[in-house]
Amino acid sequence: MEVKGKIIAVLPERTGTSKAGNPWKAREYVLETLENYPKKIHFDFFGERADQYPLNIGETITLSFDIESREYNGRWYTSIRGWKAEKGDAAMPAGAVPPVPQEPISYPGAGAPAAPQAPASFPASDGTEDLPF
Repeated sequence: MEVKGKIIAVLPERTGTSKAGNPWKAREYVLETLENYPKKIHFDFFGERADQYPLNIGETITLSFDIESREYNGRWYTSIRGWKAEKGDAAMPAGAVPPVPQEPISYPGAGAPAAPQAPASFPASDGTEDLPF
């Protein structure tokens, strides 16, 4: 899966040793999507990817990730594990929202799009309206 957004938080690096005695590390981030109603997504890079993709606050990225859920002591936990981050977007500056198309959209079977209409004109007022407002 992929999502585009801006890094808004860099959390402290976590390290440890597995049950097998192998060292591990994880770097966690919070990304805010570039939508009309932005969502915040907490994700991490684990192992060698933690050093492969260092990110900073304010960077715009496209994150490729996997979602995984697991059960522990009768409760379920979901994590978003990043596996690739592409920095920036050549076509869009950091923090910009994609533009909305302004031309009319035609749908199959709908016929030709309607022609633009001139703005409505109203007669000049002489101040004798009988409206209460």
